[in-house]
Amino acid sequence: MAAASTISDTRNPEELTCSICLELFTRPKVLPCIHTFCQDCLQHHADGKDAFQCPICRLVVPCPQGVTVLPDNFKAGRKCETLKQKALITEGRDIMESNISFVRGLREEEIRLNEQKQQRDNSIIQAYNQMVQKLAERRDHLLSESQQNHRENLERIQQERDRVLADVNGLSTACDRAEQEMEQENAGKNPFFAAVVEMFRLRAAQTPVQTQPAVFQPTDTNVPVLGHVTVPPLPSTAKQAAGTLDRGASGAGQFKDPSGVAVSEEGEIFVADYRNQRMKVFSLQGTYVRQLLLFGPGGQKMYPHDVAMDGEGNLWVVGNTESAEFAVQYTKQGRVLRKFDLQKTGWYRGVAVDTRKTHILITKTKEGLFNKHGEVQVFKPDGRLVQTIGRKQGMKNPWYIAVNREARKILVSDWGNNCVFVYNKDGQFLFQFGCWNSGEGKLYHPCGICTDRVGNIIVANGKGGALELFDKTGRFLKHITTDIQAPQAIAMGPQGQLVVADWARGTVVIFRANYNYQ
Repeated sequence: MAAASTISDTRNPEELTCSICLELFTRPKVLPCIHTFCQDCLQHHADGKDAFQCPICRLVVPCPQGVTVLPDNFKAGRKCETLKQKALITEGRDIMESNISFVRGLREEEIRLNEQKQQRDNSIIQAYNQMVQKLAERRDHLLSESQQNHRENLERIQQERDRVLADVNGLSTACDRAEQEMEQENAGKNPFFAAVVEMFRLRAAQTPVQTQPAVFQPTDTNVPVLGHVTVPPLPSTAKQAAGTLDRGASGAGQFKDPSGVAVSEEGEIFVADYRNQRMKVFSLQGTYVRQLLLFGPGGQKMYPHDVAMDGEGNLWVVGNTESAEFAVQYTKQGRVLRKFDLQKTGWYRGVAVDTRKTHILITKTKEGLFNKHGEVQVFKPDGRLVQTIGRKQGMKNPWYIAVNREARKILVSDWGNNCVFVYNKDGQFLFQFGCWNSGEGKLYHPCGICTDRVGNIIVANGKGGALELFDKTGRFLKHITTDIQAPQAIAMGPQGQLVVADWARGTVVIFRANYNYQ
């Protein structure tokens, strides 16, 4: 009965509420008028006086010794403690349920991650199996070709063996007959045997059999690439907590604004690391090899703008110090061979080498009174100016430049005019393409430019971080889809690899031969 009464009473908290603080009783004291209040509330209400009025019925209550001597309302106190305990139990169960819900969510996330991993692993295994199947088919095809080549060579040897053995048999028969005739009186008078020996004498010097053994040439990649396992970026709040990519790194294999790239015939990538004031060298597999410190006149560190390879495998670098601009020829180990000064303009320059004429082509931008104008300057290696190109076509801000050795054409990306100018080997204007109003394939602030092995033209488009592919006449072919934020300089490797400097991310990206542009 007591338990039932307690539960029933705790459902009506109004009678357990102090009329002064409007909260559940704390150390409740009962007055002679049967009204109950918190002890602390009564002490504040009495204010140290010997008597006070009941806050409800105004009955005067004497308390010369203070409110602490007033009788306790044990029943109300017990009810209040019971009610408070029930509220704590409810809160505890709510917290517990929240934690259980959180743990349940973690379990669901764990299940989701396990399922994603299984799907990802299945995709990797599937890609592997498909590649193994293709490799096996390619292996069988190559072995079949090798066997066919070997069979043809053996047939050539067998044919030559049969022919020579036939001669041996014929000569043996003639010799036997000659020996038999020697026993007769007219042995030395047989002209037939002399003719036979003379015939075989002339045929004794045999011609070597011309065989053609096949040669196996592995591809330029040692291991086939199945794909990439990438981790998507976290949401912005988590990303800030984890930190962001430091473009300002100056470590051995890190860049500050890579502004130029060139690739040697041996497969070394040279990156003009502008703000680090040095040239960094990598393999076509992306392995860091070495770095070259660059110095200008007076021993000042050089800010390299662009780099190109000449016909002897040396580097031509254009750049500046705080007070001058110049072109320098280096060996691939960084030793200075020659240099000459350029007019100071304050703009980025590009460089290319016409290996047939041994001319150094350097872009130049100069700010006039009302607008910019630009040109391409053609120098001898000793710094003598041969000619200028592009003034009549109204170049504004020519930046990067390329020379197509096979087609003997000069290609200039004009950042200010949003187009590419094309000239012949003598500097005569041929055509331009990629203009902003030219429809599909239009360029916006074009940067790096190069040609592939069939003469197609690849241009780094400043808008959208894309690479654009044009044929040798400037006709747009397609967009090359790449995950590049701001493509700057580009170069073609000896086996058709495409090397792209991403200025915004401070990275250099290497695409395998014929990645997705042919």
